[in-house]
Amino acid sequence: MAEDDKFVRHARLVSKMADRVGLDLVEEMQRGQIDAEDVRMMVHRCQGCTDPEACEKLLAQGQPLENPPEYCRNANVFAQHKA
Repeated sequence: MAEDDKFVRHARLVSKMADRVGLDLVEEMQRGQIDAEDVRMMVHRCQGCTDPEACEKLLAQGQPLENPPEYCRNANVFAQHKA
């Protein structure tokens, strides 16, 4: 997989996970709570995931999540911004 394709795949996963846990990344950026570099780092952490397929399957179910799965490398970021 090309590096650009991998980045796009994981950017989508981050965005969908944020949506599922009730975090609006665009709203957070507009409020100045996060910036583009923060989002880029979230995608970078996601790229280090050992099982993105499991995440894709979970997100494909389309149901809201109270919290991201244990293996999510951004779980603490999502929790911090939801609080």
